[in-house]
Amino acid sequence: MRANSHTVAADDRIQAWPRASDAASRISVVIPTYNEAANIAGLLTALFALPLNIHVLVVDDNSPDGTGRVVDELAAAYPGRVDVLHRPGKLGLRSAYLGGFQKVLKEGANVVVQMDADLSHHPSALLDIIKRLDTADVVFGSRYVAGGSVDDRWPLWRKALSAFGNGYVRTILGLPLHDATTGYRAWRRETLLQMPLERIHSSGYVFLVEMAYLADCLKFSIAESPIYFADRRWGKSKMSVRIQLEAALRIWQVWWNYRDLRRAGRAARLEAWGSISHGTSS
Repeated sequence: MRANSHTVAADDRIQAWPRASDAASRISVVIPTYNEAANIAGLLTALFALPLNIHVLVVDDNSPDGTGRVVDELAAAYPGRVDVLHRPGKLGLRSAYLGGFQKVLKEGANVVVQMDADLSHHPSALLDIIKRLDTADVVFGSRYVAGGSVDDRWPLWRKALSAFGNGYVRTILGLPLHDATTGYRAWRRETLLQMPLERIHSSGYVFLVEMAYLADCLKFSIAESPIYFADRRWGKSKMSVRIQLEAALRIWQVWWNYRDLRRAGRAARLEAWGSISHGTSS
């Protein structure tokens, strides 16, 4: 059966894309939220203080704490720079990001940024990430390159688990990355438009790994920028041991599902050029 999908048409002619760091470059930050009312205003204030042409799209899953209403108020305070997608409930990270990508690309984003809403990703790190994007197809904010680190308050077991998870992913998928599970990323517009995002099926945190693996299979250049990962100060973490165990099993499915793209490499980009879609089989 054909997939139900929503497609954004893209101009497939050769275009003179602006450098990511150019003042004219439109940088769209996509932020999924669920119960982040205590964090979202501070995050947006910090983002708009940066010397970048930033626009923010919040994808809110009907947060019981009223995050969506807070963002509506912020949209009035920052006209033309804040938008929100109100969703009826918790629909997963995959659909939040892919729906967000679809919207901001249609609106003309030159750069698309992924980041968490809980202030664990410091907005100031975006300056170096965007600078590095001038010479890369995508840049990952990394905790595990020189200059990167995690919160000092993390207990030893949590640091060990994070390091093991990254090593596990790198070993199985052969990813040339120090931090394959980071959620702080910046993508060039043309990179996303050449990726068959409808191939991605993971709906949880493995979505981040699967997207990284897809980019690597297509031989896009991936750079890493050091970041400090702060533990959330307000709200409850959504990570659990159960989620991590499910992720460990799902990695093997990711490896199996992309055998064809791994073989095709760069040539497989042509199949995705011109559109970005997402959907589920029916």
